[in-house]
Amino acid sequence: MFAIGEFARHGRVSVRMLRHYDAIGLLRPAYVDPTTGYRSYTAGQFAELNRIVALKDLGFGLEQVRTMIADEISPAELRALLTIRRAELESSVAESYARLAQVESRLRGITGDLPAADVVIKDLPAIRLVGLTTTAASFTPEDIGPVIRPLCNELGCRLPDADVRPVGRLTCLYERSRPQSGEDEDEVVVRATVPATLDADSNLKGADSNQEAAGRDTERARGNAALADGNAERVGGNAERVGGNLNGLEVIDMPAVRVATLVYRGPIDQVLPAWQALARWIDDNGYRSSEPARELYLDCPEDPSDWVTELQEPIEPSSLGE
Repeated sequence: MFAIGEFARHGRVSVRMLRHYDAIGLLRPAYVDPTTGYRSYTAGQFAELNRIVALKDLGFGLEQVRTMIADEISPAELRALLTIRRAELESSVAESYARLAQVESRLRGITGDLPAADVVIKDLPAIRLVGLTTTAASFTPEDIGPVIRPLCNELGCRLPDADVRPVGRLTCLYERSRPQSGEDEDEVVVRATVPATLDADSNLKGADSNQEAAGRDTERARGNAALADGNAERVGGNAERVGGNLNGLEVIDMPAVRVATLVYRGPIDQVLPAWQALARWIDDNGYRSSEPARELYLDCPEDPSDWVTELQEPIEPSSLGE
């Protein structure tokens, strides 16, 4: 048998806690010396102690634990509860890391530690895109991240079975929606797209290296990464106009536009300081931003810290007024 101190040490609990368990009838000692009152426990009671601690770690109160033990919860049932709790904790840890990354991004902005803005102005030609559209509640990372990742995932799933030939890299577009009175003014239109040509006669799966690159980009954007009606002519949803099977993808014809660009290297969930550096450069150099903003994924290796993304912000002279 084990004295209470030895049993506490081997069970990785405190002596005080064992005394409390005894007081509430949750875990009685195997023997109590009638003269000294010293408590002793057997090795067989470790399993009972482990069950109590496991249920506490699942978030149950001691009264609930006592009831569950009285109902003789089976090891299989306990294992299932612990598996669920482990998944919850893993999700919580992932969310905490994501919040920490956003805090670090904000801190760099507060301290003025924004990246040097090596900005290049480009005149982009008109381009045809195919992709998918959804909305996010706002521009906050907490709202954008859970939206853009599944959207890129779905795009990657649909492309192989569509009669289109990707001719460029994965590009995500973001802009404010145009709310009517009473609608949410924070809502954001989000699009996951690739430049493509359409083919009415055949499914050009794997036709060239551009398609393979676009497929890799969308595949890797699934778990990691990220147009107003007045800025793009949407002909998707009416596949008969262009022929072929679009497999549910939209066709978006983007007009030629002048953009300020900045190449960002690093995980996309820490891109905020780069976007703010680009915005600062635009303001300092006599321009104003337009929409939609674009993220062009130039390289998406397995390690997100090695990603290379070109940020593209449409610009116009600030003299145009509000």
